[in-house]
Amino acid sequence: MTRRSAIATCVAALALVVAVATTSTPPTATPQAAPVAAQPTSEPAKEGHGGAAEAAEQAEETQERLEALEQAREAGTLRVQTSALALDPAPGWAGEHVLNAATDDWEPAIAADPNAPYVYVLATRYAAKPCSGNCPTPWMALSVSKDGGATWGKQRPLCACKGSGQFDPIIEVAPDTGAVYALYMNGYNVVFVRSTDHGKTWSKPVPTYGKVSWNDKPVLAVSDNGRDVYVSWNGPKGGDPWLAQSHDAGKTWTQTRLASTAIYYYAYDADVTSTGRVVIAEGAVTYGSSTGLDGPTEVHAFVSNDRGTTWTDVLVDSVPPSIPCADCRADYYAGHVALSADARGAFTIAYDAPTTDHGLQRIYVRRSINGRDWSARVAVSTDGEHATAPMLESIGDGDVRLVYYQTAQGGNLDRWNVWFRSSDDGGATWTTAVKISDASGGAAYKARAGFGEVYGDYGEMAITAAGNAIAAWGEGPSYLGPGGVWINRQT
Repeated sequence: MTRRSAIATCVAALALVVAVATTSTPPTATPQAAPVAAQPTSEPAKEGHGGAAEAAEQAEETQERLEALEQAREAGTLRVQTSALALDPAPGWAGEHVLNAATDDWEPAIAADPNAPYVYVLATRYAAKPCSGNCPTPWMALSVSKDGGATWGKQRPLCACKGSGQFDPIIEVAPDTGAVYALYMNGYNVVFVRSTDHGKTWSKPVPTYGKVSWNDKPVLAVSDNGRDVYVSWNGPKGGDPWLAQSHDAGKTWTQTRLASTAIYYYAYDADVTSTGRVVIAEGAVTYGSSTGLDGPTEVHAFVSNDRGTTWTDVLVDSVPPSIPCADCRADYYAGHVALSADARGAFTIAYDAPTTDHGLQRIYVRRSINGRDWSARVAVSTDGEHATAPMLESIGDGDVRLVYYQTAQGGNLDRWNVWFRSSDDGGATWTTAVKISDASGGAAYKARAGFGEVYGDYGEMAITAAGNAIAAWGEGPSYLGPGGVWINRQT
């Protein structure tokens, strides 16, 4: 994902767009107006998807990561020494391990088949190109486990397709069929691929964006039967939230703008209940002219009860801007949202938010039976530490699992750990937090107190067919890395 620190100069609308109108409601309130039907929309193409300034920033950041990778390789600090991990796993956990000890992996996505032992991980890999010629850097590295995450097969490219770079992987499994669906950005175009043989082969990439000129930061939700596929990404003008939806398992797509405001949206999570209700969770940040975040951060839930025909925009919370990252983008820690529905169709949402202007963040959760009316928020991370990027999954009747990054040593942004909590009542109460980033050595960026930096704008969690949580996240020495994708699972 390429999140912007100076959005106002990056993108501008070039044409009028026929957009969806939505209702907006405060937390715990009932919408006062009926949603308006979504209509297909299009937007003429524009040179430089995402805007010339964004494309230049993306290319510069990629080059800086590749240079950092080469410097670490020359210094002999790249490879993780797995024999020196010094694991201290929490009871009921296997202990964390790195997905690949000898490469630079960032920002993973993970999905588990609820009815079979397959688990899938995608990582954004900054390394040698997966093919010759016009082949992308970075690229999507796919790993498949056939035993619930205990062991993993050989990593391979999801698609060694033409393009300058692949970013922002998302992966899901259709529960009834076991088909695996994935998204990624090819430059500033979000494409969709599908596998029906447990990830052995994949369809050719299908564009989700129609005539919308650029798209960034996608999220994916799939109906139980796999026919209804919902994708949200931000796009013109200046970070508006869009919906791309398919009702033929990803073969064809229509696009709708969900809102048009001055605030910049990032889609982070989504779910479809067994009854077909769709909720998309997004964080929206306010950018200043040059200093990063300069206004409220909002948590939104876009809700549809009619398979994407109409949508309601629910304002779940509005909070102050986050503390900026000292050595990376000012918005790096802000605006993350996670959402999941249990088997009853009840939703839990988790998000990071400070209580004071540019202050330390905590992780908060809320509950809802319909995606529109939400309970009061409950803090689940430690007061006095800085927390970010929650990961959430639910099964059964209120069985919710939560993973998040949190600083060690009183908000020290140079030391991080990853923590797990669970709830058996939909998020009303929680178990004691346990640390699952439990290796205290083996990598240049790991120590007993924690690792150096959150590596990636998000991580993800899944629940296996055996009912065990499995999470994948990024750790590194700094924002530019090189770092790795780490995995831990319940046993």
